[in-house]
Amino acid sequence: MILWPHFLLLRGAGLAASLGTAAAYHCMAPQSQIFGATIASGPDPRQLALTFDDGPNDPHTQHLLDVLAEHRVKATFFLIGRYVRQKPAITRRIAAEGHVIGNHTETHPLLITKTLARARRRPDVLRAVRAEGMVPVMWSVTCYDWQPTSAAYVEAKAVRQISRQNDRGNILLLHDGGHHQMGEDRTHTVGAADRLIRRYRDEGYEFVTVPHMMGQNGSARVSEEAKPALVG
Repeated sequence: MILWPHFLLLRGAGLAASLGTAAAYHCMAPQSQIFGATIASGPDPRQLALTFDDGPNDPHTQHLLDVLAEHRVKATFFLIGRYVRQKPAITRRIAAEGHVIGNHTETHPLLITKTLARARRRPDVLRAVRAEGMVPVMWSVTCYDWQPTSAAYVEAKAVRQISRQNDRGNILLLHDGGHHQMGEDRTHTVGAADRLIRRYRDEGYEFVTVPHMMGQNGSARVSEEAKPALVG
């Protein structure tokens, strides 16, 4: 059984990654509110929410959980359904250690290319998930870790964006898995998570889950229409 502590969440999957025009970007960008409110940041600029997509992924999700446990940090994991069934023990560990689990679809399709009947995607999917009591969650910091690289590179990408967006609580987009196959190398993400926690803890930041950023310490940056969806 999958547990969703606090809230049921849906993560938008690569909405703007392949769209070239400025108009398309503004419609589909992670922080766009054109088609309805999504969670992309929080009100407290001293809070950071680590989020991880495309897991559970063996063995790298396990290594990441070891890092989070070492630092006593709780994170938010957006899991792919078919991988949950392949690795239920990892999923149970994520929940048992107090992390939040969100829905990252069954197979990670590019939903903006699907019909409403197949995907019910943005703007349709946002209405659909709210009707099901789910909260659409995006991000404000893209860490560019979906391709093999170094922990230092991922850290630098995150630091640059956080320094530019220091008026909000930032949601960091990271990947503990890959949607193409189980076993994608995420060694660099595990290392980057460790480096980011050490860096920002030393600077006085607090690491929180997305639900914590959304409501436990005040309302997240969303419009009035989204507030009913925050009732878990």
